Amino acid sequence: MHTQYCDYTDGDLTCEAYVAMDQTKSGKRPAVLVSHAWGGQGDFERQKAEKLAALGYVGVAIDLYGKGKRGTTMEENGKLMQPFIDDRALLKRRILAALTAVKALPEVDGNRIGAIGFCFGGLCVLDLARSTAPGVRGVVSFHGLFNPPGLGAQAPISSKILICHGYDDPMAKPDQMVGIANELTEAKADWQIHAYGGTVHAFTNPEAAMPDHGIVYNASADRRSWQAMQDFLAEALA
Repeated sequence: MHTQYCDYTDGDLTCEAYVAMDQTKSGKRPAVLVSHAWGGQGDFERQKAEKLAALGYVGVAIDLYGKGKRGTTMEENGKLMQPFIDDRALLKRRILAALTAVKALPEVDGNRIGAIGFCFGGLCVLDLARSTAPGVRGVVSFHGLFNPPGLGAQAPISSKILICHGYDDPMAKPDQMVGIANELTEAKADWQIHAYGGTVHAFTNPEAAMPDHGIVYNASADRRSWQAMQDFLAEALA
């Protein structure tokens, strides 16, 4: 497997992607963006990119915050994320800059792009689907946030969407889950929601151990959601 960091830009801001691919394969292939949680791109996202590369995709851990901008505490993470929650047009622009960079990679088939995201990253990939950008065929949100972007009328969404969700997640409660189901239905999207009982936020992260905040790893939900993602991407990016 080959891995490398690649710089790209959004206006004057330099961002840093982590790219993983199987070099024994030739020709162009689908790519899958990995959108990070609120602390910024880290080992968790880079390892997901490598796992995607092992499945035959070009895995790319993208960077929403800018090169070197990472959080190490909940307070720092919140300060990094909040501008994007407040300004969804900024979020849309930033993730589209990442999409443009990924499409430019010589190994990537720009008409077969997927994206997965975790926590804040789950919100980001849902906004990527909402953007109706050409070539984006499927996105997967893991324990993501469901807040609508409020950017005006939503065009029909052509990307398939899989939402893997902890039913007891305090950051995205059942009424919000129903809300996004209604939103995606109105946008004529091909969507599915897998809700895991007895499961809270950050269920894919083995280091999540803050039960007082509703942040706990769940091995079975982690395993089931990753398998669901594999089946989904195989269909969406065929």
